[in-house]
Amino acid sequence: MIRFTMSDITVEAAAEEGAPRTISGIAVPWGVAANASTGPVKFERGAFDVNQKPAKLIENHDLTQLRGTVPVLEDTDRGLEFIAQFAGTRAADDAVELVKAGAYDSVSVGAEPIKFKFDKTGTMVVSKAVLHELSLVAIPAFSEAVIEQIAASSADPEDDETQPTDTPQEDLVSENIQAEAPEAPAIIPMPLFAEARRPFKLPSAAEYIAAMTRGGSDFAQLNANIRAAAGDEVLTDVPGLLPTPVLGPIYDDINPIRPIVSALGTRSMPGAGKIFIRPKITTHVEVGNQATELTGLDTRTMVVDDVQVTKKTYGGTVLLSEQTIDFSDPSMLDAVLRDLAGQYALATEADAVATMAANIDGTNREVTDLTDSAAVIQDIYGVAAAIAAVGNYLPTHIICSPSVWAKLGGLVDNQDRPVFPQTAPINGIGTLPGGAGGWNGNPLGLQLVVSNQITTQSVQGNDAKDYLFLANARFMEVYEQQKGAVSVEVPSTLGRQLSFRGYFASVIMQKSACWALGPAV
Repeated sequence: MIRFTMSDITVEAAAEEGAPRTISGIAVPWGVAANASTGPVKFERGAFDVNQKPAKLIENHDLTQLRGTVPVLEDTDRGLEFIAQFAGTRAADDAVELVKAGAYDSVSVGAEPIKFKFDKTGTMVVSKAVLHELSLVAIPAFSEAVIEQIAASSADPEDDETQPTDTPQEDLVSENIQAEAPEAPAIIPMPLFAEARRPFKLPSAAEYIAAMTRGGSDFAQLNANIRAAAGDEVLTDVPGLLPTPVLGPIYDDINPIRPIVSALGTRSMPGAGKIFIRPKITTHVEVGNQATELTGLDTRTMVVDDVQVTKKTYGGTVLLSEQTIDFSDPSMLDAVLRDLAGQYALATEADAVATMAANIDGTNREVTDLTDSAAVIQDIYGVAAAIAAVGNYLPTHIICSPSVWAKLGGLVDNQDRPVFPQTAPINGIGTLPGGAGGWNGNPLGLQLVVSNQITTQSVQGNDAKDYLFLANARFMEVYEQQKGAVSVEVPSTLGRQLSFRGYFASVIMQKSACWALGPAV
């Protein structure tokens, strides 16, 4: 409770009925800070347009308790002075009696700030505002905002100097005050209600719902009271009013990409049969020089062998309760389906890595130090020559793990310059244009492919993540038929079985086209 010392009120009454009833006093003192509904606030002189449309006279900032109007405003040294006139209603009669009895001895303004700023103490300093209403209150925010005089009735207009009807409004306004029309703000702020904060206990969840059901002024007043008193409550006092929001979408810590499968490209898988055949030439015909005329030519039968490809089924399944699906937000059903599809992608990428690692040309494998730039360049060229020597095909791709990619990016020459920079000079031998933020690049003219699934495989008993694979894109073929998701209701348990599946196969067509550079066995 904020306590202020109130000034005495002068009450004048006469016998004649039906005469205008007025009160006068100070609505707002200049430059005095007080607690408002939005926090500390004070008004600068000239903040109000004294020629504005008359504000409403109400009780306790409740617009359902309308009692009259405020036809006269005057900007003086003391503050914003006013003359308010009561309407001829029974409710206004009761309000007059409360003022005469001293129950209402103060006023409080309801104003909309137009121009304002905040000082170092956090007080809102208002330089322009619109007065919407003047409220009769028992305890004001500004101790100076008191009712100084009341004219309840008058027998003779000449004897009653407080009647505003006998005095033109323009004579009550100081001549040196220039009326200034309020400017329309770009953003309309909340109105300020300059009244002292009263002790208020936040409602329970049941009380809040009951007020919301009633609606109208009751619910509006309850919300206003909650906003005004929120600073006096701690979270543990109102657990029923504090929801726990869930912000979607769900964060996923894995990027389900297939760099190797994407680089090689997937081929359509035949629908029939568990296995299918890929023909491969194992013995070529022979062509030679005819020694003399009419002598026999070289002859050799071409042999075509069958490379057998076995289809593999990859998939996963999850059983969700009907309640989990219905109550979840964001949708648990969508989240599970996305995760199943992502894990399918990682599993099929691992299958391609396993096929590649198990079918490298182990007899001619080069050994290199991946931290030595000269050795790396020499060995890559050596392997490229070995691949070309078998089938005239040069390697097209470097396939490696993230750890090997980091070593390639860190290679420097004898002057500590990057061997594979982000931007190649004229005499460059390749770039890693993505830098540490990307896996694309073309070291020594080869397409770089980086897959974290390499870390799950081994090469002849060694950790595959330490190897750098060189291959021609023709060396391996990938076949796939994605079946997608399937959902089956389980009525006996009120559940739903979700599955994601597909058929996948990878096959090495030529071992000599795939090599590995890494540590010695």
